Amino acid sequence: MQLVVGRVGRAHGIKGEVTVEVRTDEPELRLGPGAVLATDPASAGPLTIESGRVHSGRLLLRFEGVRDRNAAEALRNTLLIAEIDPDERPDEPDEYYDHQLIDLDVVLADGTEIGRITEISHLPSQDLFIVERPDGGEVMIPFVEEIVTDIDLGEQKAVIDPPPGLIDDRAARDEVADGHRVSSRDRDEESGAGA
Repeated sequence: MQLVVGRVGRAHGIKGEVTVEVRTDEPELRLGPGAVLATDPASAGPLTIESGRVHSGRLLLRFEGVRDRNAAEALRNTLLIAEIDPDERPDEPDEYYDHQLIDLDVVLADGTEIGRITEISHLPSQDLFIVERPDGGEVMIPFVEEIVTDIDLGEQKAVIDPPPGLIDDRAARDEVADGHRVSSRDRDEESGAGA
C-alpha cells in the first residue's frame, strides 16, 4: 500500500537541499536517511533520502543525485510516497494510520449507523473524522477517547458515544414547541434573563 508522506517545497541553499511539508506522524521512520520513496509525478523518482535535518522548524532533506539548487527546484511540489505494509501498526496500541481508519463504519454503541469515515483531518489540537452520512451529509467527529470509544479493525467499525448535538441537533429538536422553534433568545426572554 502506498501512502503520501510529504511534499517537496522550495530549494534551500545551493547544495541540493529541499524543504519538505511532512504528511506523516512518523517522519523519522518514513523520511529517514536511506528511505526510498516513489513520487508523484512518477518521472521525478524514485528518490533515496541521503540526509535530513531540521532547520528553523522545517524538515530539510537531501536526495541522492540532487546536488545543486536547480535540481532541487525541479522537485518542487513533488509528492513523496512510501510503500507500507497494510497490516503495519504504530508502536502505541491506541494509535492508527489514516489508511486503517478510512472507510470504517461509524456506529453508536447500540449499533445505530452514523456513516462512514471518508477523511481524517489533522488539526493542531486534535484529529477529526470526516464522516459521510447515509443521506449524503457530512459530520465531523473529534478523534478523542471520550467520544470514540472503540476502534475495531476486524469488524471495520468505529464505535462512538457523542455528546448531544454532535451527530444530530437533538437539543434543538427538543426545543420545538407549538409548531415553531424556540431560539435561545426566546428562552432568555421567557426566563427574564434578557431583561
